[in-house]
Amino acid sequence: MTVTLERPAAVYPRYTERMADTTIKVDRAVRDRLLELARERGMTMRDLVAELAGATPTQDELRARYEATKAYVEEHFLGRPYTEEDEAAGEKAWADVAAGRLGEIQ
Repeated sequence: MTVTLERPAAVYPRYTERMADTTIKVDRAVRDRLLELARERGMTMRDLVAELAGATPTQDELRARYEATKAYVEEHFLGRPYTEEDEAAGEKAWADVAAGRLGEIQ
């Protein structure tokens, strides 16, 4: 389905000078889902996609967040370097919480 929008000549050139449009081809189901999500939030699909992109960290951002968190834990909680044993204990604690075994966490 092709939709043609007519914009006043006075508005459209100013708009295109500031915005770079890109077409993203997705399945109809994905398009419909994005439209539904955007409508529920009272925004355009363009704004929704921008929000999703802004809220999704890159691998580099995730690594930087991990390193910052690790440094904070070492300084404020451990007083020593964070080890693989600490990580394994943390993973076990989360698994226990998820399984409802709160009393077994040390």
